[in-house]
Amino acid sequence: MKLGILVNSDRHLGSITGIVRAASAKGHGVILFLMDAGTRLLADPACAALCQLPGVSLSFCQESAMRAGVGVDTLPEAIVSGSQLQNAMMVQQADRIIVL
Repeated sequence: MKLGILVNSDRHLGSITGIVRAASAKGHGVILFLMDAGTRLLADPACAALCQLPGVSLSFCQESAMRAGVGVDTLPEAIVSGSQLQNAMMVQQADRIIVL
């Protein structure tokens, strides 16, 4: 199963990391897409580290990050700076989607 997680809030990092770690540990793929206020979570190393888990991909809306004043220059290369195209791709590929 592939789980998609759309993050548009900066309030649920503990829940996000718990869900992603549990899904990855069970061998499920996880696609994370951060947009709007959710891009602020990129400043937390716990969020950025999620891209290193097996089967996890993480991308964010560059426009949202820019508007929120989020610095993205030091993010790991595995994190994709993109647009709403990555959101649409997540919706297409995921079996289930959670919005936080």
